[in-house]
Amino acid sequence: MSATIDTTGTAASARAAMRERQRQAAWRRHFTPARLGIYAFLASAALFFLLPLYVMIVTSLKPMSEIRLGNIFALPQQPSVQAWAQAWSSACTGLNCEGISVGFWNSVRIVVPSTIISIFVGAVNGYALSFWRVRWAGALFGVLMLGTFVPYQVVIFPLVKALAAMQLFGSLPGIVLIHTIFGMPVMTLLFRNYYASVPEELFKAARIDGGGFWRIFAQLMLPMSLPIIVVAVILQVTGIWNDFILGLVFAGRENLPMTVQLNNIINSTQGERAYNVNMAATILTSMVPLIVYFVSGRWFVRGIAAGAVKG
Repeated sequence: MSATIDTTGTAASARAAMRERQRQAAWRRHFTPARLGIYAFLASAALFFLLPLYVMIVTSLKPMSEIRLGNIFALPQQPSVQAWAQAWSSACTGLNCEGISVGFWNSVRIVVPSTIISIFVGAVNGYALSFWRVRWAGALFGVLMLGTFVPYQVVIFPLVKALAAMQLFGSLPGIVLIHTIFGMPVMTLLFRNYYASVPEELFKAARIDGGGFWRIFAQLMLPMSLPIIVVAVILQVTGIWNDFILGLVFAGRENLPMTVQLNNIINSTQGERAYNVNMAATILTSMVPLIVYFVSGRWFVRGIAAGAVKG
């Protein structure tokens, strides 16, 4: 009887010791020096990017009496959204005190058509360069790629003269055309690389069935392009929404985007500078890109992985 008890106790002790060794081995696997270094880097990077956002949020919720105390990291003692309401509806840009909401709707009117048109043109270009072996296609693609490396400042004056000649300078169609032109090289590259990963046999089968250029594009290629379309939408929406210089030069007084209105609100303050209103206006301006990334970031990674393997 005692021998049985000793054997059982020994087996239980051995199992417990084995479990302890497994826990220690798992701990050593998860907390290697390399992994700890990665965790430290990620934590410092997160702190680097989140700390300014934290300061902006808490400052926008403070009244000016708390902001004057100078402790920018302290939580608001009497939080209020009054600065947000003022930034949206009554902040002044010079003599105009209609808030940043005017710039928001201007940005929407600019972003929506610019995104749709530039993605459509880029998809057609990528489709044509991938499957329709036209003469000088490689040279044309190279010229388009050169457009991605040309700074805006180099071509602003020629574009101003060209749009003025077409009577589009300072108008909504003019700024939409500008964003379409500057978005076309990147969009063409994205869709060309994505369509290069599509089996060519599908295209040949569609040609044998009598499909033409537009029919194959509309009925075969576009339904297969959802992952890369999501990537293109994210890139174009965030890029056009965050643009400042093109909107400032080409949009005109009646169509100034939200980024230009934000600059005007911050730089046209008279008397005491309302830091809480400025911070609220800044967060409101960046809200759309943040929402786009948070909502569709997963599809962005999938689309990039799907379209980045073929050249």
